[in-house]
Amino acid sequence: MKKLLLTALAVAGTAVTALGAMGCSGAVKVSVKDIELTSEEYAFAVAKDAKELLAQVNTYLTEWKDDGSLNNLINSYFDGKAEFSYSNKTSSPQEGDFVVATNAYFPPFEYYNDNSEFAGADIEIAYNIAQKLGKTLYVKDMNFDAIIPSIKAGECHIGMAGITVNEERKKDVDFAIGYYESAQVITVREDDTTFDGCTTVEEAEAKLKAQDKNYTVGTQAGTTGFMYSNGDEGFGYTGFTNLTTKAYDTGALAMMDLKNGKINAVILDKQPSLMIAESINK
Repeated sequence: MKKLLLTALAVAGTAVTALGAMGCSGAVKVSVKDIELTSEEYAFAVAKDAKELLAQVNTYLTEWKDDGSLNNLINSYFDGKAEFSYSNKTSSPQEGDFVVATNAYFPPFEYYNDNSEFAGADIEIAYNIAQKLGKTLYVKDMNFDAIIPSIKAGECHIGMAGITVNEERKKDVDFAIGYYESAQVITVREDDTTFDGCTTVEEAEAKLKAQDKNYTVGTQAGTTGFMYSNGDEGFGYTGFTNLTTKAYDTGALAMMDLKNGKINAVILDKQPSLMIAESINK
């Protein structure tokens, strides 16, 4: 997890030592982790014309769900028992490879481990699918909002990145059966009491609506968190036009800006929020 954050910061061109020296640096907390702002289902995305692949993936997922191995695999990343990691065998995809599009800054579903190898529940599932198909896995790391376009363009076979199923995305890709239920949560600095006492979604949203443009919420670009905060008619979110929503390439970068007092809150998926917060507070 520490490697994940250092890599994310390096991508942004930010010096870790400089961040550590900032006087405003402080711990963060998932403020209302029991208040789930949304209700979502993750699924893997495939091209509209990849019906055979979709059927194969659904067959494997159904088999692994029925025998309990899928649930055990995912849970192993939540309790820290997972040991799987993967490195691409070649520097670029080869003919016949099973090419997976992901954004590797979304623990525990995809991330870089301390050895700069790919890890995470989605990565292990991708490897298992590749084995079933008799292919070599190639993981293609990219910005989250580039994943679905890469599938449409035929550059990747499947998108696996904690992708939430919704009608807007269904216009561009097909989805396999769902494999995990998630929700968006709010993270703030440890000394922030804005959401203390909130017990319902309505109360948390009322606090957000009470802010002004000086209040900045960080999110990951292209994700449900961004749509929820910024508003998106196609995704069914009215958003919070009263405040400022700032999009980041990764949730980890948003969390680091929160830790260093550059923004006021982060809206991100629940399990990644908990794991990133735990990591940067160490």
